[in-house]
Amino acid sequence: MLAALILVAAVANLNLAVANVALPDIGKAFDASQTSLNLIAVGFSLGLAASVLYLGAVGDRYGRKSMLVLGMTLSVPASLLAGFAPNEYVLFLARVIGGLSAGMAYPTTLALITALWAGAGRTRAIAMWSSIGGGLSALGPLVAGALLEWFSWGSVFLVTIPLAAIALGMTLWLVPSHVNESADPVDHFGGMVSVVFVGAMVLGINFLPVDGMKTIAVVALGVAVVAGAVFVLRQLRARNPLYDLHVAARRIFWVAAVAGIVVFGTLMGVMYVSQQYLQNVLAYDTLQAGSAALPAAVVMVLVAPHSAKLVEARGARFTLLCGYVAILVGLVVAFVLWDENADYWMIALAFMCLGAGVGLAGTPASHSLTGSVPVSRAGMASGTADLQRDLGGAVVQSILGALLTAGYTASFTKTIQDTPQAAQVGEETQSALEKSFAGAVNIAERYPQYAQQIIGAARTAFLDGDDRAYAAAIGIVLIGAVLVFFAFPKRDEERTLLARYQAEDETSEGVVPSP
Repeated sequence: MLAALILVAAVANLNLAVANVALPDIGKAFDASQTSLNLIAVGFSLGLAASVLYLGAVGDRYGRKSMLVLGMTLSVPASLLAGFAPNEYVLFLARVIGGLSAGMAYPTTLALITALWAGAGRTRAIAMWSSIGGGLSALGPLVAGALLEWFSWGSVFLVTIPLAAIALGMTLWLVPSHVNESADPVDHFGGMVSVVFVGAMVLGINFLPVDGMKTIAVVALGVAVVAGAVFVLRQLRARNPLYDLHVAARRIFWVAAVAGIVVFGTLMGVMYVSQQYLQNVLAYDTLQAGSAALPAAVVMVLVAPHSAKLVEARGARFTLLCGYVAILVGLVVAFVLWDENADYWMIALAFMCLGAGVGLAGTPASHSLTGSVPVSRAGMASGTADLQRDLGGAVVQSILGALLTAGYTASFTKTIQDTPQAAQVGEETQSALEKSFAGAVNIAERYPQYAQQIIGAARTAFLDGDDRAYAAAIGIVLIGAVLVFFAFPKRDEERTLLARYQAEDETSEGVVPSP
């Protein structure tokens, strides 16, 4: 049964990862702006992050197996729509729908693990779920890169359809229909508000650096602030809150939640930027770019089982901090060494450090969430664990993408202004050059006599943008590491707190506390 749950999660993890390698091809096919590419890349995370809390609660109440079946079923038409999308807008919509389908299935996998396993067995199951899921996310670029060598960009969105069909069959056969589900009614209003909150926030971050869209961005972020405030007030007053803020206020829970958002968000953000860097700047083909990230997947899968042992021996805080150190080393390598002349060992070293960091930090981040809530709130814990990846990925990827866009545009604008022939560059041509690397490539093909200068300027502009993105990622991880160091309890205090939480939950649910 664990294999069925991991396969369901694999469909979501692969869908999260496969788009990044195809972005340069998508940009050329649709002549898309960097902002459009950001939205296509983040669309799946947006749909998943916006729905995961609400749909996780629905699964807790009405049946987790039903949510798995619905999610896997909806993922098939969503993948077909993405694979044959006629333009960037339909592709973005398809990605969001795919994220919604994952929102039905993905949180349910960890909720069932929490309900069916306990103690060290649960830790091992979560480690397998986390490591294989993370490894597949890192393998996604390799799969996509291989497909793009032979097929069009749409093929990367079709590859998960056979997996979804197999996962659906295994779910129907192996997963029990009802396991420790809640009888409490679902806070549907709170769920809809949470969707608005996450969706508005992610879109606002993406639109903020775009000329002519700052007003829309500010309005979206304003909507996110209002929706967030309404959500908090609703959860404090509701008889059966969608998200129990009293449980969420537990130190182990909220620190682990934020720590995981930083870890998984950084991984997804770096994967997004790096795949474009490898193809745009280093001129890797799609297979080379996809396979370049393979060291991250290998190291992640190798390290994750040891992280479970480290959590048991030294505690979640120590394991999380080890993961943060490895991630920081990888980011510094990317920031300092990744330029136009980077050798592959520099690429591999950064990816290996990132893989080790996520492999170490992923298990304690998820384990601390599930261990600090009652089983009846397993959907809330699993939903939060999913938010670590999805909201973290959507927000951090949006931040890094926005900085990449802003840096690229500013650099190319300056290059044009400093060119003696600046007066001869038409407004339409300048707009195409500044909007994305793909736009510059299209202009270079139109004016082959200037192609070398245009591509050289585009590479320089991209590097200026990705330097901003990696610097921001380093800052985000440092803030996360400081939070874990000072706020997360050490091993003995962690065990004492977990025992106290369990006793409180057993008392509140009318269960005789365990001796």
